[in-house]
Order: sequence, then C-alpha cells, then structure tokens
Amino acid sequence: MKEVKAAVDKIIEQLEKVIYGKRDVLRKVLVCLLAEGHLLMEDVPGTAKTLLGKALARTLGGMFRRLQCTPDLLPGDVTGTNIFNQKTQEFEFHPGPVLTQILLADEINRATPRAQAALLECMAEGQVSVENKTYRLKRPFFVIATQNPVEHEGTFALPEAQLDRFLMRLTMGYPSVKAEDLMLVRSEQIDPLTQVKQVLKLEDLVGFQDQIRQVHVVPPIREYIIRVVASTRGHKDFILGAGPRATKGLYRASQAMAAVSGRDFVLPDDVKQLFPWILYHRVILSAEGRLNKRSVNQAVDKAVSMIPAPLAEAQPLVVER
Repeated sequence: MKEVKAAVDKIIEQLEKVIYGKRDVLRKVLVCLLAEGHLLMEDVPGTAKTLLGKALARTLGGMFRRLQCTPDLLPGDVTGTNIFNQKTQEFEFHPGPVLTQILLADEINRATPRAQAALLECMAEGQVSVENKTYRLKRPFFVIATQNPVEHEGTFALPEAQLDRFLMRLTMGYPSVKAEDLMLVRSEQIDPLTQVKQVLKLEDLVGFQDQIRQVHVVPPIREYIIRVVASTRGHKDFILGAGPRATKGLYRASQAMAAVSGRDFVLPDDVKQLFPWILYHRVILSAEGRLNKRSVNQAVDKAVSMIPAPLAEAQPLVVER
C-alpha cells in the first residue's frame, strides 16, 4: 500500500495549491474516492467546494462536469436524452453531464425531487437508463454534491434514501487567518488552479480502488464495524438508524484509510476516524432525543461510545477468508 500512500500524498500536495489548511478534509475526500463512494459537501458559500472538484479532476487528468441544480432542472438534463437527427432520420443519444469522471452537483437541494432522483441510479449502480437503453459509466465515477446548510428558502431537502447514497458528508469550514492570507497572496498574480498538475493516471486510480479490497480486516474489527453501525438501530434517541449500506461503506472506507496510511490492515482507529462522517447524515433523531437537547452528532457519538473497541493489533498473521 506504499504506492497508494505515495499517490495520495502527491494529490494532496497539488490540491493544497488552491485549498489551504484543510489537509485532514482533503485526506477524507480521497478516502471517499478510493472507496468508490460519493461525497456530500455541506457548507456555506465560498469555501472552495467547486474548486475542490476542478482541482481533483486536474490531478487525475479526468473529465470534470458541473451540474448547476435549479428548480427547472429536468431528469434529462442530468442523464442525457435522445434527440431526433433530421439528416439520418434516427434518434441519437446526447449524453448528460453524468457521463464523466468527476461530477459536481452544485446546490443539489435546489433541484426538484424528480431531478434529484435522476442521480440515484448513476450513484448506486454506475449506469444511466434512457428510454429502455442502459449506458455504463466509466470508472472512476465520483459525485461531489454541495448544499448550503443555512439557507432553506426555495430548496428541496434530500430524502433519506438519497442521503444514504452518499458515503460521506463533509464540511470544509472557514479557513484560518493564515490560510486566508496565503490565499490572497497566491491569487494576486495568477490563478492558482492553473498551477495544479496531473500526478496520477485514471487507470492507476482504478487499480488502486481494486487494490483497496485486499486490505485485511480481522474478524474482531469487522465485528466492531457492524456493532458501531448497529448501535444506531433500535436506540431510543433515533427513529431511523443507519442501514446495511452504511456498514458496507464504513468497512470499505476503513480499508481505504488504512491504505492511505501505508498499511495493508485496518486498525480500530481507522473506524473511529471515519464513523462520524459516514453515520451522522444517515440517522434521524426521535422526539426523546430532541427533548434531551442532543444534536444528531452528539446522539451518534454517545451510541457509538458504548461499543467497546477491540485492542489495536499488529499486522495480522492469519486472516479469515
């Protein structure tokens, strides 16, 4: 996994040319990408969410498409549509923005539920169906959706079924004073985005995504992952707990986190670092949870804290297959 770690370090080095002081967030973004998940960035405007997608595509040499979500967006504007060609007298498929490598769905909560649902098949199954014909999406396919958590006027909240399609929900946050000063200095003469270079080929990234599956997860840690997710089910603070997709996502993300750390085995700390960003957006507080004046984050943290973590082990000698 040293090659994976080296590649991730190079990508982060390039991304930090345009996004300053957010190394931990960038690391989690790449974990999400390597785990073949999709990312929901929930933050206030102007915190480099769009810039993240553009810069990431540059480091991979991949195609980047932006989908500006508005109330008049139609499903065909997302997936593509068939248009009649007068010369050939036949319908031709004109692909939508989802047929790309990096897709930025900007302000996804401003699109209507019908348009939002057009992304479901793409994100879950890696394919697009238009008029009874299916088109496979090329790997890698990575969706970065953004939404403003403060402004709710004229928006359509994402339903739980669609939130569950996102492996992680992250927040970039405001930059520090030092980072913001560096941003002003570097952008004074030239656009920093033009300085971002390709450091990894798309086929190599796909190879790394396949390689992640070989990271060892010993039975005690596998059980810990299952129990962490299950702690949100049937709990008095929640009316909706995280489902099996969350278990699978936490498992794969933990493998990716181990790989970007240069290990071929998962430690309990990998799970602890990741569960908040994978579980927080998948649960709904009950009336009792709200009466106890707990936030979703606090309720999840409390439920997971009751699950004893296995002792950290060295590299496993025997791995159950």
